[in-house]
Amino acid sequence: MEPTAVVTPSRELVQQAPKVVLHDHLDGGLRPQTIIDLAVGIGHPLPASDAGALEEWFVESATSGSLERYLETFSHTVAVMQDADAIARVARECVLDHAADGVVYAEIRYAPELHVEQGLTLDEVVAAVHRGFDDGMAAAASAGRRIVVRQLLTAMRQAARATEIAELAITWRDRGVVGFDIAGPEKGFPPTRFLGAFERLAAENVRFTIHAGEGFGLPSIWEAVHPCGADRLGHGVRIAEDITTGSDGVARLGRLAAYVRDRRIPLEICPRSNVQTGAAASIAEHPIGLLSDLGFRVTVNTDNRLMSRTSMTEELWGLVDAFGYGWDQLERFTVNAMKSAFLHYDERVDLIHAIKDGYAALRG
Repeated sequence: MEPTAVVTPSRELVQQAPKVVLHDHLDGGLRPQTIIDLAVGIGHPLPASDAGALEEWFVESATSGSLERYLETFSHTVAVMQDADAIARVARECVLDHAADGVVYAEIRYAPELHVEQGLTLDEVVAAVHRGFDDGMAAAASAGRRIVVRQLLTAMRQAARATEIAELAITWRDRGVVGFDIAGPEKGFPPTRFLGAFERLAAENVRFTIHAGEGFGLPSIWEAVHPCGADRLGHGVRIAEDITTGSDGVARLGRLAAYVRDRRIPLEICPRSNVQTGAAASIAEHPIGLLSDLGFRVTVNTDNRLMSRTSMTEELWGLVDAFGYGWDQLERFTVNAMKSAFLHYDERVDLIHAIKDGYAALRG
C-alpha cells in the first residue's frame, strides 16, 4: 500500500522545505549574543546585557510605533559592524542561520556606506562580507546543507552616495555581488533622485531592486518602475492601493497594478515586517493573499529577522496559518523567488529543479 501524500503542511515540514529569500538585511539579522560579544569588545553600550532580554528589546522597539525607537535598533547593530572581522562574523552567521532554516538561496542586502565610521573603505566592507559569506557557505556544506548566498549593495536614499555604491556593485559584480538597491525613507526621497545611478547600472547590465511601496504609496512604485526601471520592487505591498473591489466582489486592477502584474515585476513582500510598520493590520489581512490570487509575482521574505523575530519558516508558516495555504502555494512562492533572483539563468534553473524535488519529497 502506497503512503498517503501529505496535503497540509505542518510547521515542522515547512521548516524542512527548501526556501529562497530575496529581501533580507544583513544589519537586521544579527544574533543577539553576537551583538553583545561585539559591543563588549568596542565598549558600545546596549539596552540589555542578556541575549534574551536584548532580543526582546529589539522586537518591542521595532513594534512600538515610534520611528525614533525603531531606528535606534539599527544604531546598535550598525555600531558593532565597523570592523572587518566583525562584519565577516555577522555575514558568516547569517549564512548559517539561513541554511539551518532550509534556505537554499539568499540575496542579502546591506549599505556599505554605513560601515566605514572606523576607517574601513567601501571595498574593505564588501570584501569582509564576501569572506563571511564564503566561510558560511563552506561551513554549511560541510554540515550537509547546500546554500548559495549573494550580495546586494544598498545606497541610502537620504544620503548622496548612490552613484558611488552603484560603481562598487559594478566592480564587485563577478565576486559575489549580483545587484544594487536603494533603501531608507521613501517620503521626500524619491528614487528619481538617483536616476543617474540606475542609468549607469543599466548601461553595465547590472540588475537592481528598489525599496518602494512600503512607507509611501503608488507614486513611489510608479517612479521605481518607470523612470528608474527597477527589476524588482522591495516590498511593493502598497500596489494593492491600485486595486478596487466592486459591489459584485470582482477585483479590478488600475493601470499601474496591471502593468506590474502583466510585466511580472516581482514583489519582495515581507509580511511580518509589513505588520510592524503598519503597511498591513495583521497577517490575515495582509494584501499578499489578494495579490497572489490575482497572479502577481509574489515572493515571501524576512526583511529584518532580528527586529521581526522571524525566519523564512516563520514567514511561510504564518501564511499557512492565516490563509490555509498548502504545498502548491508555498512551492509557487519559492519558485517565484528563484525565478526572480539576480543569479544567472542556468544556476537558477538548477536550483528550481532542486526546489521542486524537495517539495515533491515533502508531499510524499
